[in-house]
Amino acid sequence: MKLINMNKCLLLLLVFSFKWTIGQEKKLPIILDTDANNELDDQHALAYLFFNDETFDIKGITVNTTYNGGEIDQHYDEAKRIADLCDVSGKYPILKGANGNFDELKARAQSETLDGKIAVDFIIEQAHKTKKEKLIVAAIGKLTNVALAIEKDPSIKEHIKLVWLGSNYPEPGEYNQENDIPSLNYLLEQDLDFEIVTVRYGKKSGSDAVKVSLNEVREKMEDMGPEVEPVMGRHGGSFTNFGDYSIELFSKIDLYGDPPSRALFDLVALAVLKNSQWGEKRSIPAPIVVDEKWVDRPQNQKRITLWENFDRKAIINDFYKSLNQH
Repeated sequence: MKLINMNKCLLLLLVFSFKWTIGQEKKLPIILDTDANNELDDQHALAYLFFNDETFDIKGITVNTTYNGGEIDQHYDEAKRIADLCDVSGKYPILKGANGNFDELKARAQSETLDGKIAVDFIIEQAHKTKKEKLIVAAIGKLTNVALAIEKDPSIKEHIKLVWLGSNYPEPGEYNQENDIPSLNYLLEQDLDFEIVTVRYGKKSGSDAVKVSLNEVREKMEDMGPEVEPVMGRHGGSFTNFGDYSIELFSKIDLYGDPPSRALFDLVALAVLKNSQWGEKRSIPAPIVVDEKWVDRPQNQKRITLWENFDRKAIINDFYKSLNQH
């Protein structure tokens, strides 16, 4: 009888060990590339990433600049502020990327004084370190840092999966796209695993539909997240948790619609990585942008993945759940 019980215990231990090992292997290696100080969706994407470290193997955060939000130091400071508010200060590297755009910088990709070199080199280094599966580079701003990394070391293409939050495809426009079209076109021509999480302003089929109202934020976010030492906010004031800072961000930005709302675009790119059932994806021949408009290339052998039609309720509820667990 004792032998049988010992065998049962051993079997249970082996099963638990196997499940734990499999769970560890399924963590997704990821770098988040962000213009963190642009508006407010980057901050919520960062918080969601930090509060889902059981899903994501976070290698680091790289930052870049877009039209809004100031120079690179301001984007860096905002990313660091969110790390502090999420109680992960110092846990993950936060690295300054390019102030400039791809066309200005590509000829100097090999230079020791390249604008954004520290972030570019980090992407390359982490791509080569990832062995079992591809490194996910989740880009939620312009694509400059990623394009420079591939220009500097083309061999990383086989080691990364690029997931970009951007574009109104098939319609023109969209903020992230317009900030550096040459970097987008460059990457569309590469032999690269490339997924686009669509924005589509004003349409239900894009991440623009994943909106949150100011009233909902005030109701759901107060005191949410771990309690930390006071952190100075972007607009001043002092905050001891991410939830209260979220309310502040929503209170200080233009809101649209009835009720007044703002889309959490960037959050969607991470949510569909966590659960692919929260969006629909399809493969298309890689298009190109000409004169700021999309041009389809149906004969193109190079294909990309397009994400659309997102489950707003599931994504937002999971965001709240992630904060509540911490």
